[in-house]
Parts: sequence; structure tokens; C-alpha cells
Amino acid sequence: MNRQQWISARENDTVRTQIHYARKGQITGEMQYVAEREELAPELIREEVARGRMIIPANIHHRRLEPMCIGVASKCKINANIGNSATTSYIDQELEKLAYAVKFGADTVMDLSTGGDIPRIRQAIIDASPVPIGTVPIYEALSRVRRVEDLNLNVMLEVIEEQAEQGVDYMTIHAGVLVQYVPLTRRRITGIVSRGGSILAEWMVKNHKQNFLYERFDEICKIFQKHDVSFSLGDGLRPGCLADASDAAQFAELKTLGELTKK
Repeated sequence: MNRQQWISARENDTVRTQIHYARKGQITGEMQYVAEREELAPELIREEVARGRMIIPANIHHRRLEPMCIGVASKCKINANIGNSATTSYIDQELEKLAYAVKFGADTVMDLSTGGDIPRIRQAIIDASPVPIGTVPIYEALSRVRRVEDLNLNVMLEVIEEQAEQGVDYMTIHAGVLVQYVPLTRRRITGIVSRGGSILAEWMVKNHKQNFLYERFDEICKIFQKHDVSFSLGDGLRPGCLADASDAAQFAELKTLGELTKK
């Protein structure tokens, strides 16, 4: 595998995503590599990526990456979550977690660090990881402001851009939590259980504004296109118990997320 060569061949392209090349009929080095890992035809991989039924999380800056895919036609994949807290923050510990996660079969790893030197920890993880690394950028954005209500689009885009430049392969973006959906959670037993969803719900209620991740979704797309970052559309209004399952809030958000997949 010579991923550096694959990336260099596309360095002058404005859009560098796998889905972009797949829809142009091109089988990239990443697609070929994934086809061999999955024991599937390269053309099938290209078709599935082009249709949006498969993704290859492969940021152009993550040079250590061994490309893999997630999709209907592929094998089932397992994700592992690691990350520090505001009270415990050691790079060596996070790298040890990463090593164990990969050793025991994790196909992807998410760095959910919330304290300490988050960028430094994340860079160390990316540099050491052969599997795709994901994040929830709103966690780091929140660490840069005093209060939830102080969050804004500029801080969020700054964090997303920095993480993309570091080599993050996929990011969870809670763009489907809209202000009009928040009241639908009032009768829930467990309320909003997603951390990202609850942060945005609090921000919208206190600022009386729409979710800026939804309103400026196209700007996030442009950053992702430049670095080949994959979207993980966060289900911020997912139910936390059976009593809340399949309620109006959950389905309202799912409908919005479905619309965003067409962007």
C-alpha cells in the first residue's frame, strides 16, 4: 500500500472525497485496497460509495491509515471509544487504550477527550492509529468558551477545520437537533441522553435561535470536501429508554438527518 502516492495524485483537486471520485467513475487506491480487505470487486465498492451506501473514512492527512469501509455490502464493523476527562489527561494512557482497542478488533476509534490539551492528545492518537479516528467536535468547542450559550458558529468551524487538518477521518455533527424539536422531549422519561444533543438544546433554548450546525451545514461540507472527512450525523434526540423509543422527537430528527444526507 502506498497511500502517500494515492493522495499526491489528487493534491490539486478542489474536492477530494471518495464519493466524489466514485461518482466520476474512478476507482481510487483506497477503494482498491478496501476491495481486497473485504474480498469484494473494486467496482462494487465504487458503486456502493457512489450511491451513498458505503463510506471509506480516509482523511488525506491521516498517513498511517489502513483504509477500511463501512456499509451494507461490507462486513460488520466495531467502534471503540477512548478519550480523557477534565480530571485525568495523559497521552500515554490514551495511546495504550488505542493499542488495546486495535489489538482486540476495533475497526474505528473515537477520541472523545473533553479536557487537558485536546489537540495534542488527538494528534498523538492519529499519528499512532492504523484505523480511522473520529471525534465529536462540539466537545472541544465547548472547552473553548465559558458557558454553553457562548458557543457560536465561528468557534465550531475553527475546531472542525483544525481537526480536519490534523487528520480526523470522521466527525459526529448533531445537525438534526432543531429548536422546534426540543419541546417534543418534555414528556420523555429520560429526556435528551446525547451529550451533543443536550448541549445544542441548551444553546438553542438560551439563545432563542436555530441550530447553527443545521443552518450552516454547507460550510461544514466544504471543509469536509477539502480534507476528505466523513460525516457521522449525530442522533442527538435518540431515546434513552424503551418508554421514549419511536417518539415524535426521534422521528422528527431522523427525517431532518435524512434530508441532510442529500446535501
